[in-house]
Amino acid sequence: MQVHLLDGTWELFRSHYGAPPATAPDGREVGAVRGLLASLVALLREPGVTHVAVAFDTVIESFRNELFAGYKTGAGIEPQLWAQFPLAERAARALGLVVWPMVEFEADDALATGAVRFAAEPAVEQVLLATPDKDLAQCVRGDRVVQLDRRRRHLLDEAAVRAKFGVGPRSIPDLLALTGDEQDGIPGVPRWGAKSAATVLAHYGHIEAIPPEAADWQVTVRGAAALAASLAAHRTDAALWLRLATLRTDVPLAERLDDLRWRGPRPDLAPLCHELGHERLLDRVPAPPG
Repeated sequence: MQVHLLDGTWELFRSHYGAPPATAPDGREVGAVRGLLASLVALLREPGVTHVAVAFDTVIESFRNELFAGYKTGAGIEPQLWAQFPLAERAARALGLVVWPMVEFEADDALATGAVRFAAEPAVEQVLLATPDKDLAQCVRGDRVVQLDRRRRHLLDEAAVRAKFGVGPRSIPDLLALTGDEQDGIPGVPRWGAKSAATVLAHYGHIEAIPPEAADWQVTVRGAAALAASLAAHRTDAALWLRLATLRTDVPLAERLDDLRWRGPRPDLAPLCHELGHERLLDRVPAPPG
């Protein structure tokens, strides 16, 4: 069987910016949630989709904000989108899906934890992380745990991660620590770019294994001396950026494999669709498999 783990926050953002706005009968903007529901129903209609969980950032802040004040926050999120966050979780539950609402951790941490847990199940052939977020590339393992870009219908296995980023999945946090991640508020190490970081990490694997002196490097990189000096001057920062970029796999998720089996929508889906002014969605919800 396959296990599909979705980043509900990413799906909600994509719906908000990619789908037309829509107003509920009571006047609320609900276009993002309606788009999210349509996307989840489309997934459930695909062959072989039986076990699904959706992770949400109930709040944007997490334990990482306690480690670094510059880490991403909810500041700047459009009020019309922010107001739909609770409704999005409610909608996914009404559809009958397992929902992981994250407060202390991030949705990505829940997905990483789920990937480790369910890939270890003998009955699971493949875990699909349904998000194009580069952070999740660190969770890819062979072709057993892969990323799925649903919009482009593209799978990213371990070979594809190496081809795309120049390093294997286990080096992705180190890559992000060196180059920075503007979306997450990780500054990175000055002078280090994607090409230089990938070249060095492809050989050494992790930041801690990079020799402090460029003369000792066994790879050829333009500006190696300046890169080594910058890393030496920012080792403490780099260690913090690495901690921020590394996903946690110890999130206390209660569900076991069978809990993820989709057994159909809950009774509150119809009232919710009426509340959203989206009753026609009910005609597209498939019958549960088996």
